[in-house]
Amino acid sequence: MKDEERRPEASNAGEREVAQAPPSEDELPKPTVLRQVMIVTAGFITMFMTCAIIFTYGVYQAIYEEMAKEPNTPFTGTSSSIISLIGTLAIAIMSMGGPFIMTWAKIYGPQPVIMVGGVVFGLGCILASLSEYVWDFVLTQGLLVGLGTCMAYVPTMSVAPTWFDKRRGLAMGIVISGSACGAMIWPPVLRAITSSIGFRNALRISGCLVALFVPLAGFALRWEPNFKAKVRGQVAGLSKTTGWLKVPLVNWQVAKSKKFVAQALGCFLQSAGYATPLFFYAAFARSLGYSDTMGDNFITISNASNFVSRIAVGYAADKLGRLNVLLFTTIMSSVVVFAFWLPATFAGTTVSQTSADGLFIMFTIAYGCFGSAYIALFPASLIELFGVQHFTSVNGALYLIRGMGALVGTPLTGLLLPGQSALSAPFNYERATITVGVLLFAASMATLWVRITGAAGKAWTWKL
Repeated sequence: MKDEERRPEASNAGEREVAQAPPSEDELPKPTVLRQVMIVTAGFITMFMTCAIIFTYGVYQAIYEEMAKEPNTPFTGTSSSIISLIGTLAIAIMSMGGPFIMTWAKIYGPQPVIMVGGVVFGLGCILASLSEYVWDFVLTQGLLVGLGTCMAYVPTMSVAPTWFDKRRGLAMGIVISGSACGAMIWPPVLRAITSSIGFRNALRISGCLVALFVPLAGFALRWEPNFKAKVRGQVAGLSKTTGWLKVPLVNWQVAKSKKFVAQALGCFLQSAGYATPLFFYAAFARSLGYSDTMGDNFITISNASNFVSRIAVGYAADKLGRLNVLLFTTIMSSVVVFAFWLPATFAGTTVSQTSADGLFIMFTIAYGCFGSAYIALFPASLIELFGVQHFTSVNGALYLIRGMGALVGTPLTGLLLPGQSALSAPFNYERATITVGVLLFAASMATLWVRITGAAGKAWTWKL
């Protein structure tokens, strides 16, 4: 009997369901291994060139804080909190634009959105290199760079999972490890360029490289054919002229469910605490007495462990359950803050200088292993939790919530650093460290709630 087309059904919140029956497997064959390798490679390059540079903002944080103590610079007299707002805004916009960017990717396809994102990122860096006031940097290195990253990052993280099933966690681990690999390489490169020809030229060079390589990688990042058929149904009736202004709302039944509330709470709390150590690695190392170059090396060390762990964590997630590994790594990110970073802030008082150095080295390695696992694992778990028909809208909404957490968390934590003394003594970081640890612990409790609600109503299994 011939299948008939189904009429699109609008949800309570306006989300369209699939407009037609999915094509047969003969029409849409399963993806080849070569195509999957291309998707992972292109995603890796995109992360390497965008997120990696944002997550190495700590290099610029230390440079700008030094400039804050000098006369006649764009940052003269500027507090650590205001300086950190530049990088925080970039990370926040990277996530907060998620719902809009998801709509654009569904209407126009992910390829043009990612390619334009690379150009916007490059333009933001180049304009930042011409800036003369703090708020110029906020708008260019913060807002524009964040928008460009969002346009590249969100579609990439949404496209990649659709091409995989059993090895989805491993694939996402490799893709997101591109940001860790890049954040391992970019700090010494940016510091070397800055030392030789100034930070403005470092911004220009990195911006031009992103504007070149991201569009090339973005050309390969297209929807998986079966998923593309579902996307066409979701955007049926949306005009390409005005549809880009509409945000896909989460189905009301999904939005009010306990597992969505738990996942949203975990996203907000984890994002609020996660980025602070990344921004202050180099500055805290300086407070321990390390040189500029050695301070930047702590960013490299953390991201080296991050690079290895993201692939290992992705593999473990496929074997042990994505929510199980998500819960474990989130708890451990809080533990390492209290076990290693907090005691290091007492250097020269109750903790010897040598012990504090060792503790901070252990922290950079351990936090690199566990801190960023959340970013790779939470998108990989959404299809199982909410179903493929709700994946894009839920994914976009959670990225918005993560951006809000980042926008609130790091600037408020930065206010706990007294005045312009962030580089002067480790004990200035005590309150900020406690705040980060508490936020990450609260995020782990929300993740436990996700794990419990995700298993509700299903046959018991330890792997989830």
